[in-house]
Amino acid sequence: MSERATGPGKSGAILDIFTRHVAEKGYDGTSFSGVASELGISQGLIVHHYGTKARLLEALHVSYMQRRIGEARRIVSEFPTPTEQLAGLLHAAMLYQVHDRHRTVAFQREVARLAQEDENSEGRKLRRSYIGILHGVVDAGVASGEFRAVDTSIRSLLIFGAAQWAWTWFEPEGRRSAAQVGAELVDLTLGSLLVNRRSLPRLTDPDGSLVAAVLEIITAPAGSPEQCESPASLRDLEKDG
Repeated sequence: MSERATGPGKSGAILDIFTRHVAEKGYDGTSFSGVASELGISQGLIVHHYGTKARLLEALHVSYMQRRIGEARRIVSEFPTPTEQLAGLLHAAMLYQVHDRHRTVAFQREVARLAQEDENSEGRKLRRSYIGILHGVVDAGVASGEFRAVDTSIRSLLIFGAAQWAWTWFEPEGRRSAAQVGAELVDLTLGSLLVNRRSLPRLTDPDGSLVAAVLEIITAPAGSPEQCESPASLRDLEKDG
């Protein structure tokens, strides 16, 4: 068999096809033979790069969470208040269903399997780091008086957990867009936290500047200059605020 995927990006191509197969068929329904056949390579080349299917899933898990953590940190660093930071993170959680769908569905449909990894695995550490970002935002909101006093650990886990089931019911071509569903998630979550709810209409507007700013962040290519400066829509948001 011709080893077509033998260039510098061969391991990335393997991971990309594996990810799409997991998104479409689940981990148990995905095989090295199917990935190899689509790429026109031998199964041995996949083994050479990743060893086992479990290690490929781990690579998917790690690469996905690294990207999400980078974006979450950027949202937290660039949005001025805990309220806007949490709104941004919540909108992003739904927008991933469209703007990084294969990787998001592959991660979410196997999240229960991933939760069985060793406590010190890289993937488990990254998930704890992401939840820690949520925890920090909720803590900051309580400390600033923007949010009611709540059990921030439980709230953070509930927010993360709720987002992981969206793949089971959200339809990209359905009646409601990802931005519209994200608006409902923001309204549900912040509506139960905010001491003063006057900002909710602006935060939940699917066509507003906050959603536009989040979109700029999550669609910027990894390592691009855009990741290092505030999006134009975020600057507009800061002016409006």
